[in-house]
Amino acid sequence: MGNGAYYDDLETRDMESRRAAQLAALREQIAHARARAPYFAKTLKGIDAEAIASLEDLAKLPVTRKADLADRQKEDSPLGGLNATPIADLAHIFMSPGPIFEPDTMRPDYWRFARSLWAAGARPGDIVHNTFSYHMTPAGMLVESAARAIGCPVFPAGVGNTDLQVEALQRIGARFYAGTPSFLKIILDRAGELGADIGTLTHALVGGEALPPSLRQEFAERGVSVLQNYGTADLGLIAYESEAREGMIIDEGVIVEIVRPGTGDPVAEGEVGEVVVTTLNPDYPLIRFATGDLSAIMPGQSPCGRTNLRLRGWMGRADQSAKVKGMFVHPRLVAEFLARHDGLGKARLVIDNQDNRDSMVLRCEAENPDTWDIDALRSDLQAVFKLRGEVEIVAPGTLPNDGKVIDDIRRYE
Repeated sequence: MGNGAYYDDLETRDMESRRAAQLAALREQIAHARARAPYFAKTLKGIDAEAIASLEDLAKLPVTRKADLADRQKEDSPLGGLNATPIADLAHIFMSPGPIFEPDTMRPDYWRFARSLWAAGARPGDIVHNTFSYHMTPAGMLVESAARAIGCPVFPAGVGNTDLQVEALQRIGARFYAGTPSFLKIILDRAGELGADIGTLTHALVGGEALPPSLRQEFAERGVSVLQNYGTADLGLIAYESEAREGMIIDEGVIVEIVRPGTGDPVAEGEVGEVVVTTLNPDYPLIRFATGDLSAIMPGQSPCGRTNLRLRGWMGRADQSAKVKGMFVHPRLVAEFLARHDGLGKARLVIDNQDNRDSMVLRCEAENPDTWDIDALRSDLQAVFKLRGEVEIVAPGTLPNDGKVIDDIRRYE
């Protein structure tokens, strides 16, 4: 851990060194997961870790979807066989909505959140007022383990009891807040109503909700510098803001891909797609874990001096299933259709309703739109989706760059 702007030297290493280190760690993680986690022993069977020649080879490995995790954990309780550390050696098992169960161990900063706390201004000796929940979910412990790794004592506030929280802030003099932005506003507003001086609180790391620019500006005007991060209970920290406030810098402990929703196929830099993460956590070695979140890689490096890739932040959900004429359509069906036709690029299934009748049109980008056999494509669409629909071929760059594969625009009046 550093004592300046950066948490450690990993944040400023050149990309070639980072990629070489990540490749070596990836090979080790694949071999470790196959040997220790029953689920990955099956899904990675036949995969030679040493044959992974580059990070791009990740795309050859199967994707594990968060959306499927609850069912897997019912079949193989409690963690679906994805854990490489035996249940008896875990420190906690938490539960998130789904329900999905997540492990942690006594390894310091298990979720690697310390890096984001440091970037947001936490320093050794700062008291952290932690309002994330400690009840069942791991949110409170994510922050606590990170704060302890830095050397920050923690006030485990949780949520609610606003007056008591204001009193604690006033008397203890916490410098750093962790929690949702909405609850920070509630605390600041209540302190104002009570005439309580909580001016020691100058920095915050928020998550779990959107942070509108207007609210961030309001916090700044009230003397609190607020940054945000992006993580999950399964993976820990994925990316975090720095003082530059230009995108979110990817954490050093994960490898992030952006793929076309419903597939495991990486998209071009800058294109919106689903966030797929491989974590280097030895206890819970999630490999190509599809989060269901949308984002995109930003070009260039952060002005703050950190050199890792940046995400544009959370941009919505990739789980875009819909029901048409009583049947479900999924992004994977769009991917299956595209795989049958060389030359088709990005696609978007538009679902509408006219005169109380559902209709769907699959719009696909391709060169020379007028040369495609629409009748044949329409027939193939029906074969894949088991539903009738239209197909339109449009020029490359026509479809919006928003990650949507299924766009349900139906309105019922």
